[in-house]
Amino acid sequence: MTGDATTASAAIDAQAVMHHQYLLGLQLMVATTKGPDIVGDWMFRLFRRQHEEKFLSSFEKLGLSDLPHAVASARYHVLSNSMGGVAVEYMEESDTKAWVRFRYPRWMYDGATICGVPVEASRGFLRGWYAQNGVSLGNPRLGFVCVSEDMTGEFGLCGYFREFDHDLAEDERLQFARNEVPPPFDPDQQPAPPDQDWSAERLAKANRNYAMEYIRNGSKALVEVIGRDEMRSLGGKAARLIGLQTFQRLAAMVGARDGTAADAASFLATMFEGMGDTCTVNSDTDGSAATVRQSGLRILRGLEDAHAEDLLACWIELWRGTLNSHRIRKTCDVARDGDALHWTIHDTA
Repeated sequence: MTGDATTASAAIDAQAVMHHQYLLGLQLMVATTKGPDIVGDWMFRLFRRQHEEKFLSSFEKLGLSDLPHAVASARYHVLSNSMGGVAVEYMEESDTKAWVRFRYPRWMYDGATICGVPVEASRGFLRGWYAQNGVSLGNPRLGFVCVSEDMTGEFGLCGYFREFDHDLAEDERLQFARNEVPPPFDPDQQPAPPDQDWSAERLAKANRNYAMEYIRNGSKALVEVIGRDEMRSLGGKAARLIGLQTFQRLAAMVGARDGTAADAASFLATMFEGMGDTCTVNSDTDGSAATVRQSGLRILRGLEDAHAEDLLACWIELWRGTLNSHRIRKTCDVARDGDALHWTIHDTA
C-alpha cells in the first residue's frame, strides 16, 4: 500500500466517485451525440444485463427469498440501491403491493445532469429491470406501475410492484398511473441489511463496486447499440473529460499533490489500490519521471477478451485525463502485460 488506513479508505470512496462521474458523463455524451432513442436503448440493455447478473443471485444474501414477490422486489431495490449510496424509501401496502420512491438528489442524474438526460433513459431502465422482475421470479402476474418520473418534473421516480390477479402480457409488465400517490413513509418499515453482514468497510466497497459495475456492463451494452468503434470514440472522449474535471476532487479526497510525475504516480497508485489492485511505484531522483506497475485489474475481472479490450481502451483515458489536469504538463504511456498495466509518466515542462 502507498498510504495509511485512512488514505486507503478514502481511495475506495474516491473510486466510487470517479466511476459514478464517468457514468454520468457517458450518459450525457451519448444523449447529446446520438439522441434520446439511442440512450434509451442503451439503458434498456445495460439494466437488463445488470438484472440478469445481480437480481436473483442477491436475493438470499439480502434475506428476501421467502417473502411475497411484490414485497421482495421492492425491498430488493431499496437495499441494493442503499448499498450504492442511493436513497430509496419503502412503503408496503400489502403482500401484493409495495412501493419504492427514489429521493433527491438522484444518484443516476447527479447535479445538473438531470437536465440533459432524456426521459427515454429512465424508460429504458424501467423496462430493462423493473418490468423483468416477475419474469425472473417465475411470476407472470408481477408487474411495476410507475406513478412519477424524474425528467418529467414530478416528485421523483416512484411506483409500486404489484401482483395482479391475472397473467401480464409483455407490454403490461410496465404500466403508468399518474393519478396515484404513494402512502405516507414510515421509517420503521424501511428495510436495512443485517449489521453483522454489512460492516462500514463492506458497504464502502459495495458503493465502489456499484458504480464500477455500471461501467463494466455499460461498455458492452453500448457496443451492442452503436458498435465498437463509436463506443471507443465516445467512451474515450467522455473518460478524458471526466478525468480532467474530477482530478482536483479526487486529489483532495486522498491527499494527493498536483505536482511532478512522481506525485502523479503516487496519486494513480493510491487510486488503483482503492480498487483492490496492487501497485509498485518507481521515480527518478528529481521526480520528473515515474512508473507505476498496476496488477490485479479489478476493472477487467471476469470479462471476456473483446469486452475487456474495449473497456480498457476507454478506462485508461480516465486516468490520462487526471494527469492532463495537473499544472505541470505530462506525457503518459501505458502498456499491458497480462493482468498488469505499466504506466510511464514524464513531466514535459
